Amino acid sequence: MSGPDQSEPTASDPSARVAPDYVAHWVVKSARRDELVEWYGTLFNAKIAYQDKQITFLTWDDESHRLAIVAVPKPFKFLFPLARFRRKAYGIDHISLTYASLERLLENYVRLKRLGIVPVWSINHGPTISLYYEDPDGMRLELQVENFDPENTSAYFFTEEFAENPIGVNIDPEYLLSQLRRGIPHSELRHREAGVRPGTPVVANKKTINLRTL
Repeated sequence: MSGPDQSEPTASDPSARVAPDYVAHWVVKSARRDELVEWYGTLFNAKIAYQDKQITFLTWDDESHRLAIVAVPKPFKFLFPLARFRRKAYGIDHISLTYASLERLLENYVRLKRLGIVPVWSINHGPTISLYYEDPDGMRLELQVENFDPENTSAYFFTEEFAENPIGVNIDPEYLLSQLRRGIPHSELRHREAGVRPGTPVVANKKTINLRTL
């Protein structure tokens, strides 16, 4: 009989991988179910995998569902009028989702803008170029592209540049896309100020934080 699969955690091998393979889905309770279904339908071209009076499952890839929306009575949104601001001070701040290329991220930005969905914050953090969106309940999603591979990102955290500015520089997605369409590669556009339109001030580090971006 063969021994245990070395990729599986065992009591004698505490260094073996124990983390899950991927994030499957998240679940929200909302009095704005129909608004959320429409919003995520636009954001990700999400489809309804299942729906009844109590719950809706949405999917946008080969997973059975990526988002579950549990419907609560509509008066709840009046009972908790400040609920959308809770994440600004406490709890989960946002969920981050990665695109495989800068082109896909920015072309999706253009598509969403035409449909009336625009980011509340566009920033080059250094490790990532990120566009933050908020759903009708105030849940924030970071749509991002990695600027480096994991090894180089880890190294970047220990650079002087990151020590001086761990937040990043605000960017103009349309200006960044115009450069990409002119043939400038991501390897050059990943530099923090590459997304700052000429003639506009550089807004960096803590100056990027305000009531909208917080």
